[in-house]
Amino acid sequence: MEMNLFWIGLGLAALGYFIGDGLKNFKNPKGSYSGYPYLVKEGDLHYYLGLSKVETKEMLSKYPDIPKIELNGTTYYPYQHLMDWMLSADLYKQ
Repeated sequence: MEMNLFWIGLGLAALGYFIGDGLKNFKNPKGSYSGYPYLVKEGDLHYYLGLSKVETKEMLSKYPDIPKIELNGTTYYPYQHLMDWMLSADLYKQ
C-alpha cells in the first residue's frame, strides 16, 4: 500500500510540474518565437520570399526604397517590415 501511495504522489508532483510549466505562457499562447528572423541577409532573402535569386535581384533593383538596414557593409532586411511593405497598397498602385 505504501508503494502505491508513493507512485500516486510522484504522479501528482509530475502533474503539478507540467501544469505549472504550461501556465508560463498562458497570456501569450503563441509563445515569443514567431519562427521568422528579425533580420534577413540579402543573400538569403530569396528563401524567405519564395522567389528565385534572379527574381529577388530584379525586385531589389526595381524598388530601391524597400525597407533595409546596412551594417558594416552588409545589407539586412527587417522581415516583418518587409512583409508589411510588400502587402501595402502603395506597392501595387504603379
